[in-house]
Amino acid sequence: MRQVVRTLKQEHAGLGRWDLVELVALLWSRPVFERRMMAVLLLEAFEALLRPADMKLLERLIRESKTWAFVDELAAAIVGPLVERSSALLRVLDRWAMDDDFWLRRGAMLALLRPLRRGDGDFARFARYAEAMLEQREFFIRKAIGWVLRETGKKRPDLVYQWLLPRCAIASGVTVREAVKYLSTRQRADILDAYGSARRL
Repeated sequence: MRQVVRTLKQEHAGLGRWDLVELVALLWSRPVFERRMMAVLLLEAFEALLRPADMKLLERLIRESKTWAFVDELAAAIVGPLVERSSALLRVLDRWAMDDDFWLRRGAMLALLRPLRRGDGDFARFARYAEAMLEQREFFIRKAIGWVLRETGKKRPDLVYQWLLPRCAIASGVTVREAVKYLSTRQRADILDAYGSARRL
């Protein structure tokens, strides 16, 4: 599927935004995994064409995805760059982070992932989202919190350590195990000890 998209991008480099949206809508209209995956990959390949108004479409796709295979790509690779270009869309992420649909809540966090992985990004906003979701029992929420912390920890381990250590009593094992992967040996030991102590109380 990625090869098909690469070929299409080479042969149709002049594809316009409306053509992209129409093609994506056509592919997405039938709930067949390969068709929908192609729609997501096309959006990623031509992401630069998207405008703030397209957030409505992206929200609908995330709501209808019902699987990480689409949600993660839509959020991190498509919504994220669009939000970086249009900071006013951060208000949309704020709304997503409080939505009843846990896939949309996951999407709000993962949309912040790439800049955080690079060593910058809005950690304060992610931390606010994660704080509100830290005790939620949904696996895909717990995993997303840990994933973003893990990737942030590659460049800013001290930031992750300072945020997570006082929250070990309420963080899930899934979150903690992901988050500590790129911390120093001492930081990892401190967090795992604190997590273990909290569970023994």
